[in-house]
Amino acid sequence: MRGVQDPPHSSCGMIQFTLRRLLLAGPTLLGVTLVVFAMVRLLPGDPAATMAGVHATQEMVERVRRDLGLDQPIHVQYARFMGGLLRGDLGRSIRTGRPVVSEIWERFIPTLELTAASLLLATVLGVAAGIISASRPYSLFDYGSMMAALVGISAPVFWLGLMLMLLFSVKLGWLPAAGRGTLAHLILPAVTLAANSMALIARFTRSTMLEVIRQDYVSTARAKGLRESTVVVRHAFRNALIPVITIIGLRFGTLLSGAVLTETVFAWPGVGRLMVDSILARDYPVVQGAVLMVAGSFVLINLVVDLLYAVVNPRVRYG
Repeated sequence: MRGVQDPPHSSCGMIQFTLRRLLLAGPTLLGVTLVVFAMVRLLPGDPAATMAGVHATQEMVERVRRDLGLDQPIHVQYARFMGGLLRGDLGRSIRTGRPVVSEIWERFIPTLELTAASLLLATVLGVAAGIISASRPYSLFDYGSMMAALVGISAPVFWLGLMLMLLFSVKLGWLPAAGRGTLAHLILPAVTLAANSMALIARFTRSTMLEVIRQDYVSTARAKGLRESTVVVRHAFRNALIPVITIIGLRFGTLLSGAVLTETVFAWPGVGRLMVDSILARDYPVVQGAVLMVAGSFVLINLVVDLLYAVVNPRVRYG
């Protein structure tokens, strides 16, 4: 249980908290496997027929179905899937025949690269805009930044990506339109993916900072003659940091799993694009493995965010 206690900080309490959260992650991931396993098999289409080809006979399709184990009852297929998962084996891709772990890992690095760049951009610009808006409420900058944040929240990802591509790639020719290779290829997809998160972080930081700035200890810091930047950064923002860390951590998980449209628009070879291609091809093992990877990332990110609370605010203790 997380609570506020007096120092000194107990490392034993944090270790117990971490172990407890890791144990609770087991049932969560088990539920994810059940849902995903059932949903992918409700999709229309026959993966055996897809793998056998358009000119395959019924006998050939049945042979492929037996080889893939798709002719067995659902509970038997799930038991085989869980057995392989416990051994670290997610099976083989129906499309390529390669191990699912290899397929996902090759795509996970580009997705992580895009997600990290987007989160860095969203955090730096969003937090800065929120702090300045809160320190100068109802100013021209405040109105302008919050209006831009509203546009960032409302604009669909695919539309924004196409508009940026049209302007900076087609019209101006400054940046490549698609693909991955150089830093220039990363700019447009990172900005597209970061826009929504940047807007949310800016608005959330502003609202949290406005609450903190009204507190008595901030007024006391000003009365002591401290510089306004010191009051805002060291006193106000430090105490507003925990909720901001929470929203940033949640956005990282959202960016990691929500890059499907961005990767599709910009032909970015990541997990999101792999999932789309696998769903269209009815590639059950790859879809299951990719969703499990995303779910596991969410659990890990939430754990890291909880542990960061004690680093940012020494009053937070885990016991």
